[in-house]
Amino acid sequence: MTYHRRPEIKVAPPGPLAQKIIAQDQQYASPSYIKEYPLVVSHAHEMWVHDVDGNCYMDLMAGIAVASTGHCHPQVVESIRQASEKLLHICGTDFYYESFSSLCERLANLLPGMGSQKVFLTNSGTEAVDGVIKLARHHTKRAYLIAFKGAFHGRTYGAISLNASKTVQKSFFGPLLPGVIHVPYACNPFEVIEQDLFIHQVAPQEVAAIIVEPILGEGGYVIPPTSFLQDLRTICDKYGILLIFDEIQSGIGRTGHMLAASYFGVMPDAFLIAKGLGSGLPIGAIVARTEVMTWPRGSHGSTFGGNPVACAAALKTLDIVQSLLPQIQEVGALFLQGLRALKKKHSVIADVRGVGLMIGCEFLHPLTKQPLKQYVSNLEQQAFRHGLLLLSCGQSTIRFAPPLVMIKEEVDVALEILDLCLTQLRVE
Repeated sequence: MTYHRRPEIKVAPPGPLAQKIIAQDQQYASPSYIKEYPLVVSHAHEMWVHDVDGNCYMDLMAGIAVASTGHCHPQVVESIRQASEKLLHICGTDFYYESFSSLCERLANLLPGMGSQKVFLTNSGTEAVDGVIKLARHHTKRAYLIAFKGAFHGRTYGAISLNASKTVQKSFFGPLLPGVIHVPYACNPFEVIEQDLFIHQVAPQEVAAIIVEPILGEGGYVIPPTSFLQDLRTICDKYGILLIFDEIQSGIGRTGHMLAASYFGVMPDAFLIAKGLGSGLPIGAIVARTEVMTWPRGSHGSTFGGNPVACAAALKTLDIVQSLLPQIQEVGALFLQGLRALKKKHSVIADVRGVGLMIGCEFLHPLTKQPLKQYVSNLEQQAFRHGLLLLSCGQSTIRFAPPLVMIKEEVDVALEILDLCLTQLRVE
C-alpha cells in the first residue's frame, strides 16, 4: 500500500485567520514568549498539525517532546474523558485517589535497578527540578549542587540557577540560587570534578547532588559516552553525593527505552520526568530511592501536582509508550540513517547524533566550522513554509523529537522535504 499522507500548504502562512490571532496575541500576551514561526494551531492528530487557515504540517518536535503518543491519541483522550466525568480535582497533597497512587506505583517501577522508590508528582518538569533541589539539600544536609554547561532544567528560580545553556534565560533575574557550580558536559569527571573542583573550589562533603541530563536536551542533543555517567556514579558513591538524572526530555520512551538511564545502564539516586508523561497534559514527577526521599510530612506539596485527569492520561500514556518501544528504536535508526545520507550530500551538516527518536543534526560552516546560527533559523522558516515543523537547540542544531508513533513512511516524507529545504538554502 502506498503512503499518501503529506503536508499541505493551501494558504501561505500566516493566512488571514492566523494574522488576526497573532495580532491579538501580540497586543495582550507577554513579550517573553519566543514564538518560533507564525503557526496558529486549530487542531492536531498523530503526526499532523492543522492551522486555522487549513494548512497541514508534519510535526517533528511534538510540542517540544511532549506529544509522546501523538496528538490526541484516541485512547488517551478517552481516558481523559472518563476521568474528567468523575473527578477534576481534590488535591493529592491532602487526600487519596486511585489514579494518583496507581501512577506512583507505575513510576516507582520504571527503573527496578534503583531498588525501592518513592514518587512525588508535580505539574511540570521545572517544578520537579525545584523540588529535587529541596529534597537533595534536605536529605544530605549539604548545600552545594554540581550542574553542567549547556544544561537546561526549566524556568523557575531553582531551575534557571542550574541552567547554563543560553544567557537570556538568566540575564537580569539575579541573584540566583547560591551554591551551584557548573562544569563541562561530557567531561572526564575524575579530572574536572575530583582532581580539580574538589581540591580548589568545594569540599565533596559539602556537595548535595550532581544534577545531569543523561542526554543533553536544549543544549544541543548531545549524547555523552557511557563512561561519563558511569564515572559520575562512581564519584557520587565515593563521597555520599546524590546522582540525579533530569530525564524530562529524554524519558518516557524518547530513546527507545522508557528512560535514558536504561539505555546507558547507569542507575541514579533520583530521576525527573515530565514532558511526554501526560501526552500533553501537565504532569511531572520526582522519583527517588526510598532511602533518599526522607523529607517529612508537610515539608513539600503541590496543589495541582498529580491532578486526577492528568494521572489518567499518564497511566494510559505509559501503556502506549511501552508497546511502542521496539518501533521507536527501528524508526529512529531509519531516521538516523537517512540524515546521515543527507550529511554526505549537504556539507553544512557537520554531525548527526541520536538514539531512538531523540536526534540532533548540527550545522557548521563547511570552511570555518563555526556554528551556523542564522542558517538554522532560516532552515526552520523554510521548512515551515514547506509544511515541516522543526525546532533548534544548542548553538546551531536542529532537534528531531517527533511523536513516538512516527512510522517509516513518515520518515521518508520528512527527509524528502528536509533535503529540498537544504537544497534551496545557501550558506552565507
